[in-house]
Amino acid sequence: MPSGVAFPRGVAVGSIGSHRDRARFVGSEDPVQSVCVYCGSSHGADPAFADAARAVGLLIAESGRTLVYGGGHVGLMGVVADSALAAGGRVVGVIPRTLMEREVGHGALTELHVVESMHERKALMADLSDGFLALPGGVGTMEEFFETWTWAVLGLHGKPFGLLDVAGFYAALLAFLDRLLEQGFLREHHRAMLLVGRDPGALIDAMDAYQAPEVPRWIGRDET
Repeated sequence: MPSGVAFPRGVAVGSIGSHRDRARFVGSEDPVQSVCVYCGSSHGADPAFADAARAVGLLIAESGRTLVYGGGHVGLMGVVADSALAAGGRVVGVIPRTLMEREVGHGALTELHVVESMHERKALMADLSDGFLALPGGVGTMEEFFETWTWAVLGLHGKPFGLLDVAGFYAALLAFLDRLLEQGFLREHHRAMLLVGRDPGALIDAMDAYQAPEVPRWIGRDET
């Protein structure tokens, strides 16, 4: 550990191997108990984005679920974490060491894992989660979400994943996805994997009810 870096209580530093060993990476029909939320490290231009993040954090906590997220205290990431914590919820963050050292990490989480790379961050967040939900965010949010979708297409997991379309934020993206479908770059059953909604409660209910399609496994987990 670099000198001069103080990690808050509840921080785990090191390898993610033990989590992989016990992870339920291939989804099941069990209710979603831990929700991975991808969202922006900025608040965005519309106050509705922060309102939605607060609502999601509150909903996850009040329903007795665990919030898993990128471990930051800034932007919508901080809003969703603070909302869940204020409601007595369990919040687990995963953050790369470099961001922790720049004091971006949240200091009051139930559990905070410090990892060595962005890839390890995404892998551990996936291992710790039963489902995935994207709120408004930028290219980092999109990269995380689309990798989760790609893993499902490759048969690596059958967990539910959805977009919370706050104030029409994802309307243009959804139109683009339909364009991919029309032009033969996205298959119908892969498009059908994506859950979309404007109401957080209804979307999480849909995640609970999700049944993954049968998808051949193209590569192994250690090949990602």
